Amino acid sequence: MADDRVSLTSFLDYQRATLAMKCQGLNADQLKRRAVPTSSLTLLGLVRHAGEVETSWFRFVLNQEQLKPRWPAVDGVYGEFLVSDADVDESFTLWREACERSRAVTDSFESLDDTVAFRGETISLRYVLTHMIEEYARHNGHADLLREAIDRAVGE
Repeated sequence: MADDRVSLTSFLDYQRATLAMKCQGLNADQLKRRAVPTSSLTLLGLVRHAGEVETSWFRFVLNQEQLKPRWPAVDGVYGEFLVSDADVDESFTLWREACERSRAVTDSFESLDDTVAFRGETISLRYVLTHMIEEYARHNGHADLLREAIDRAVGE
């Protein structure tokens, strides 16, 4: 049986891999498609959002780096979700790089219970890993519905 650190990092990597799988084999138009009529979500928007969330929690919060959003909000909409002019390859590269940087930040902490002070709160590595699993799991549910609407592919 794995310890907590191995379990949490493995579950997070599984969620990351699930998002990648949901996008696999689709072309740029399909990745940018708003496939559910009542939603503006796209698979590419979810990938870009995942990269922003990775960067925010691991680098901005845990590593205390001063960063600006890669895609600033436009008229109250998170910029990462605005994908009509987005470069698909660049978006996936940035997401994968964000995941690698997140792993490096995770590795720099000795314990899951190590903390940082952030905006008056105490945030632990354990909290961030758990939150990221939840974040991906929620959005992977969205990705599952989007993928099914695009080409009827289902699973995981």
